[in-house]
Amino acid sequence: MDFVRAWFHEHFSNPQVVLLVVLLAVALLGVVFLAEMLAPLIAALVIAYVLDAPTENLRAHGLPRWIAVILVFLGFLSLIAIALLAILPLLSQQLSQLVGLLPGMATRVQELLLALPDRYPELVGREQVLDLTDQLRGEILVLGQNLLMLSVDRIGNLVGVIVYLFLVPFLVFFFLKDKGRIQAALLRALPEERTLVATVWSEVDRKTGAYVKGKVYEIGIVGAVSWLGFSLLSLDFAALLAALTGLSVLIPYIGVAVVSVPVALVALFQFGLGAEFAAAVGVYTVIQLLDGNLLAPLLISEIVDLHPVAVIGAILLFGGIWGFWGVFFAVPLATVAIAIRNAWPETEEIPPQAAPG
Repeated sequence: MDFVRAWFHEHFSNPQVVLLVVLLAVALLGVVFLAEMLAPLIAALVIAYVLDAPTENLRAHGLPRWIAVILVFLGFLSLIAIALLAILPLLSQQLSQLVGLLPGMATRVQELLLALPDRYPELVGREQVLDLTDQLRGEILVLGQNLLMLSVDRIGNLVGVIVYLFLVPFLVFFFLKDKGRIQAALLRALPEERTLVATVWSEVDRKTGAYVKGKVYEIGIVGAVSWLGFSLLSLDFAALLAALTGLSVLIPYIGVAVVSVPVALVALFQFGLGAEFAAAVGVYTVIQLLDGNLLAPLLISEIVDLHPVAVIGAILLFGGIWGFWGVFFAVPLATVAIAIRNAWPETEEIPPQAAPG
């Protein structure tokens, strides 16, 4: 107990450390217990982070902030209108068509796999292939049912979608417009001695902002290039597969493997095991390699130096706690922990107690 008491006194005798721990605890409890209710607020903050960069760029060219905010916000509303009127209907249509074709895809995959024992009898047995095809067929049909249920659930939650469409843009506008006032109000609520909190927040704000902006740009670029590549190959559901490929960058390493399945499945069903199938899989592979080794380091160079084990661990941990937003913010949350560790004040080593004479 003396050791625990000494450790606690050593680390928490500093009021700034106590303040930092209290703020982290409040933020953690708030997100854990109020995540669902705070989802529109979190979404608005993410969007405001992205839109703050073009707003500041316009200000740097001499425009007043309120004009810059209005111009950027009108551009944001235009993108929402394009998404609702053009992109989402196309993706919804292709998703419905894909769900309808899944049973046929399962049959096609089964036929192709059953031909393997005849071609390579020394490598593959017929019973092994039958077991594998049964499992794959079941998984594909379950996937179709889940996608169909997801669509029905989204339609049933139409009121929530409408609330998001009005509430999130409303919040985004005021986050942009009153950024300075909001920051000043938050600072007034904190004690004057907050050097440690300010240091951590500066690091977190810089890296989180860079991550969010970089990821949004990365999704757009990867999705657009994927759509172009799949369209040139005349691959079915090119827009839907491109959207999935773009979103796959949200989950480093894991997303690449997961999205490769529908891409390969659609190509296999459409082209069979041939050169066109290899080309489709090759295009997907090249895009992901270029993203991982060139685009991502270029856009988010400040935080891609995390070890892959740390990234995957953060995704599993925070995704299990907070779902989608935990996955989205897994990497910046890992950098938060590193920022806290780097800013934590050094403590003097406690000398060992002398043995009783």
